[in-house]
Amino acid sequence: MTFTTRCSGVVFQDGHLLLVHQVIYASQESCWALPGGGREPGETDEEAVRREVREETGLEVRVERLLIDQSVEGRGKYDRYKTFLCTPISGEDQVGTEPGSEGDHGLAGIRWLDIGDESSWEKGLCQDAIMGPLLRQIRRKIDVQP
Repeated sequence: MTFTTRCSGVVFQDGHLLLVHQVIYASQESCWALPGGGREPGETDEEAVRREVREETGLEVRVERLLIDQSVEGRGKYDRYKTFLCTPISGEDQVGTEPGSEGDHGLAGIRWLDIGDESSWEKGLCQDAIMGPLLRQIRRKIDVQP
């Protein structure tokens, strides 16, 4: 299935946001990311982020508002990245699944990250060219002081 928009959720509670640990099995490469994925045909952005968060973390969330909307045409799998602020409303946080991954990648863990305390972030996360700046941008958007 081809997607054009990736919808991600900043699941935020008590000063922490939830990250998923993604692994590519063949290369054993991994990274931390926000729960999210491609918007399926017929879904709204909000429906997509709720579905993706539920699949990957076991949590049901309320989508509060759009935080970031980036157009990235011609630079990868998606043309647009939308990131939404979400509040958990039910469920238990747990490692979920990556439906449609065709077995080439999956989830290896989840963790709650103190968004206000960058010194608690693991070194690789701080220095990651995508996640480091994204987390700092999210921190500014939700007005959490470092």
